[in-house]
Amino acid sequence: MKTAELIGRTLVESGVDHVFGVVGSGNFDVTDAMAKAGARYVAARHEGGAATMADAYARMTGGVAALTVHQGCGLTNAMTGITEAAKSRTPMVVLAAEATQPLSNFYVDQTALAESVDAVAMRVDDSATARHTTRLAVQTALADRRVVLLNLPLEVQEANAPDQVEPATSVVTAQDSQATAETDVRRLADVVRTAERPIFVAGRGSRGPGCGEALEALADQCGALLATSAVAKGLFNGNPWSLDVSGGFASPLTADLIKGADLIVGWGCALNMWTMRHGRLIADEATVVQVDLDADALGAHRDIAFGVVGDVRRTAEAVSDELCGDTFPGYRTDQLGDDIAAHNAWRDVPYDDAGTGERIDPRTLCLALDELLPIERVLGVDSGNFMGYPSMFLRVPDEFGFCFTQAFQSIGLGLATTIGAALARPDRLPIAALGDGGALMSAAELETVARLGIPMVVLIFNDQAYGAEVHHFHGRSLDSVTFPDTDFAAIGRGYGYDAITVRNRDDLAPVADWLAERSRPLLIDAKVVADEPSWWLAEAFGH
Repeated sequence: MKTAELIGRTLVESGVDHVFGVVGSGNFDVTDAMAKAGARYVAARHEGGAATMADAYARMTGGVAALTVHQGCGLTNAMTGITEAAKSRTPMVVLAAEATQPLSNFYVDQTALAESVDAVAMRVDDSATARHTTRLAVQTALADRRVVLLNLPLEVQEANAPDQVEPATSVVTAQDSQATAETDVRRLADVVRTAERPIFVAGRGSRGPGCGEALEALADQCGALLATSAVAKGLFNGNPWSLDVSGGFASPLTADLIKGADLIVGWGCALNMWTMRHGRLIADEATVVQVDLDADALGAHRDIAFGVVGDVRRTAEAVSDELCGDTFPGYRTDQLGDDIAAHNAWRDVPYDDAGTGERIDPRTLCLALDELLPIERVLGVDSGNFMGYPSMFLRVPDEFGFCFTQAFQSIGLGLATTIGAALARPDRLPIAALGDGGALMSAAELETVARLGIPMVVLIFNDQAYGAEVHHFHGRSLDSVTFPDTDFAAIGRGYGYDAITVRNRDDLAPVADWLAERSRPLLIDAKVVADEPSWWLAEAFGH
């Protein structure tokens, strides 16, 4: 067999069960080999969409996904999605055919491209080591939570594989074994024990098996309140001491309680400008600690009292053991519990409906859909002025019900995000929340949804603009960021969707009929009020 077939088989043997991409001459054989070995190949309409589908699939399964692209232009098309995945530390292997002759029109320095966005670059240099290098790529992606670009030179792919394929050998990666130091455990236990108002903020590093339970158990011991970054939303659902999301999306009560904390522990969480509102959520006298597998992440975004290198679950369990069964009241009181239950969720915060009859308030839109749609859902959200509304007014069942590909803050990833998440969680109703700008950027993937038969709700917050820029540059000419209205319902029908236009709450009535059938995806063109920036945008931009 050819080396390309050996690589494809090895990927599947190593646990890669889904591969997303656009196939060309350079990546056809390896992709075909993966499909024949049992992996599912998902064809996207653009490599950028394929990259984000793979990213979302990996996030929602906890495993590793693969992206397959043509040499040169296929990889450059995919770079925005690859960058998002790399910044988010998503375990993903990018299979990139490679033209190695500089005179080829397909030649680019693919290794330099990968390294420029902090992905790991590897290359299958010859047939004899192809199996080992491929396994190393998968294990590095999974164990170290990295995007690995596996370059596949065209001439190596075409070479015959060895008659005797070398047996699988163990591959050691950077994070294979990392126990938390006992001194760090004792130090963290001491600050947890003495804190009067502790808060735990869990990030993407807390989404692993058993992490949520371990953090809740430790929080019960020390009286901590529980919050998450946006990417871990839903982790503490059902816990009476959960504050939901910290940062720009935080409700007024959540923001006030975090500001009042005397100890903030970030568990697999960067505590960056978005999660801490440019640091304004942290009191000057508060002690700040981070727990993370990556030593370089400790203190990267702000000064901390100290950091702990270790796995979230194992560290939380070790600290709990160090407390020897002792419990402390911490931040928790009966009155505070009542306040959290009654006032913490955004749905419980009063607002003046800004709907006009011709345009619907995005809060009213989301609250109405939240009641109509089943709670067993998976929500993907694009970037823009609108994005706080679906993120905080549409509930999700757990941390695997929310997929937030916003580390790179690129518009146009939301639809592909939801496709990948839907394939990872076929038991749930997928909802793609998009702005009109992002929807048009990614419109080609509307066909992918219809072709795959995904019963998805595509919800478009249509303000006829790049809304974030409109509000950021208020008082200046906005001709460059405002547009004529787009009839998304007509576009959706052209792709084979059921589609409705929504200007007020009554226009949502057909959603109930659609739910009874779900034979085709549903597109909702919601003409939303756009006079004011969303609360999170006003906070971020300072106006």
